[in-house]
Amino acid sequence: MEHVYHIPEQKEKETFVFYTTLLKNMKVLVATEKPFAKVAVDGIREVVEKAGYQLILLEKYTAKEQLLEAVADADALIIRSDNVDAEVLDAAKQLKIVVRAGAGYDNIDLAAATAHSVVAMNTPGQNSNAVAELALGLMVMAVRNMYNGTSGTELKGKKLGIHAYGNVGRNVARIAKGFGMEIYAYDAYCPDEVMVAEGVMPLHSAEELYTTCDVVSLHIPATPETKGSINYALLKNMPKGGLLVNTARKEVINEEELIRFMQERTDFRYVTDVMPAADQKMHELFEERYFATPKKMGAQTAEANINAGIAAAKQIVDFFVNGVTKFQVNK
Repeated sequence: MEHVYHIPEQKEKETFVFYTTLLKNMKVLVATEKPFAKVAVDGIREVVEKAGYQLILLEKYTAKEQLLEAVADADALIIRSDNVDAEVLDAAKQLKIVVRAGAGYDNIDLAAATAHSVVAMNTPGQNSNAVAELALGLMVMAVRNMYNGTSGTELKGKKLGIHAYGNVGRNVARIAKGFGMEIYAYDAYCPDEVMVAEGVMPLHSAEELYTTCDVVSLHIPATPETKGSINYALLKNMPKGGLLVNTARKEVINEEELIRFMQERTDFRYVTDVMPAADQKMHELFEERYFATPKKMGAQTAEANINAGIAAAKQIVDFFVNGVTKFQVNK
C-alpha cells in the first residue's frame, strides 16, 4: 500500500520543497508506560531526528488522558505494551502510523486503526532471541524441579516440540540443538523443507506434536482460531513427565481444562511467561509443577529493548519516505 506522504519523483522544484517541508514537520510520539532503556531512546532519537522529524516522549504516564492529549498532534506513534484503542485513535487526528515495538500486537485495535486509515505495524524478530533464551531457561528450571534441591532430569535426548515455527520458534530450535535435544515442529504455514534445512523434523498436526514430544514450547499468536486451543484433548496424549512451556499468550490456554488435566496427570508440568488468571489456584494445587513469571519477561533484555525500539523508528521513516509497509498487520 503506497502512502499519501510517499515522495514521488518530481521535476518541479516547488512541489519537491512542499513535500520535503511537510515530511520534516512530522511528529513522532514515543508513548511508553513502561519506558525504553535510555540507550534505546537515544537510538530512536538519532533515527527520527536524522530524518528531520520531531521526537516527543511520553514516558511512565499514569492516566489514559495523558496519552490522549499527547497523541492529538502526532503523525506517528511508537508503543510497547500500551493500548491503542478506538478512543486513542479518535484523539489522534493526524496519526498515519503506529508501530508496536515487539512481535505481538494484540494491544492495538486493528479494525479501529483501519477505520481511521492508520497503518499498524509490529517489529517481528527483534525480540526473538530474548524470548527463546527465556523459553530454554524455563525448561531447565522445570526439569530440575524448580531448583528445589531434589534430583531432576536433563534436556539432552528429550524430544522438543515447537508449536509455531516463526522467528522465536527458530531461535528456540537453534539454542535447543546445543542441549542435544531432538527437535520437532508444527506450523501449518511453514513449508517442511524450511524446517528440514534447519535440522528440525516437521510434523503435520498439533495432535501429532503433543503426542510425540516430551517438551512443547508454545509460540502461537492469540487469534480467534487459537484462543483456548491448548486444551484437555490436546494435552492428554503428552508422554509421561511432559512439560509445556508458554512464552506466547495466556489466551491460547484453556485454563479450566489445563487445571483438570494437571489434577489427573500428576507427572505433568506447566511453566509460563504469561501469568494465568488462575495463578493463585494453580500455585495452591500444583506447587512445584507450575511456575509463572510475575510479569511477561520474554522481551525484557537490554538488547531486545534497543533492537525493537530502533527498528520501530526505522520503519516509520521508511514508511514516510519510501511508502514501505512490509510489516503492516492491518488491512
